[in-house]
Amino acid sequence: MNDPNTTASETATPETTSPETTTPDWQPVEGAMPGTAGPGRRRELMSFVRRSSRLDKRLQKAWDAYASEYLLNLPQYEHRELSIDPDFRFDHDFVIRTWGNDHPLTVEIGTGQGENIVAAAQTNPDRNFLALEVYRPGVAHALLKAGKYGLSNLRVAEVNAPDLMKAAETGLFDEVWTFFPDPWPKTKHHKRRIVQPALAAEVHRALRSGGVWRIATDIEDYALHVHEVMDGRDDFENVGGMTVSLPTEHVSKGTADMAAQLPHADFAESERFEGRVLTNFEKKGLEAGRVIHDFTYRAA
Repeated sequence: MNDPNTTASETATPETTSPETTTPDWQPVEGAMPGTAGPGRRRELMSFVRRSSRLDKRLQKAWDAYASEYLLNLPQYEHRELSIDPDFRFDHDFVIRTWGNDHPLTVEIGTGQGENIVAAAQTNPDRNFLALEVYRPGVAHALLKAGKYGLSNLRVAEVNAPDLMKAAETGLFDEVWTFFPDPWPKTKHHKRRIVQPALAAEVHRALRSGGVWRIATDIEDYALHVHEVMDGRDDFENVGGMTVSLPTEHVSKGTADMAAQLPHADFAESERFEGRVLTNFEKKGLEAGRVIHDFTYRAA
């Protein structure tokens, strides 16, 4: 997916979103921040810019049919769209009420159209999965697939991912996945990339000891960004077993072709994660000649 990411929330009992629930259709200018910081809160830089939430007839039908079963209705922080009420706690009890068991839970940040997490839920019925996505058509696609296969171990949340990580109980998640996040290629937008030190700290706290954060990108400059954010941390171990050569300086949208001329260094990365299916997006990247970079970071 090269669309940005998601998150979740609650207070008492796990609810599901009514099929009639709608969000406004709006198109902010590039770089605009949806919502406000609200009283006593700093304005946060978001990793996504929300697009129209309109669904075509097929996706609307899927929404109407499956939202009540699969879509989590998490309490929202009213001052910022897709944010979670800061008083909500995504804890073990919430997991039990939502999934009906305490199987290991994998969370995917930015599920796109749900191909990966739906395939994983199909092949791993003894594990629970939560798909986070901010783009409503992507959410609807995930609902459609979940309903088609009758998956009882998958839920979907239309939320800002960092908020869900903050709401999560310490050590609750077994794995976190972030596959092909929005690259934000312009240098001035690199600070909007979802993989940031603040998120890494929250992901580490939410993961069990020994849990892993799996990341993948087909953008070389984003791969360097991931190494810069993650490799020097004491709370994560890069367990990649292969060596790749990357430029040690960043390029921007208009200068990417200069990367080969820059100084390079060796970095540790992982073999392709066997649990990730080949999506249409990844296939297009490969056909365009881009190299896929896989990362596995184990929580210390």
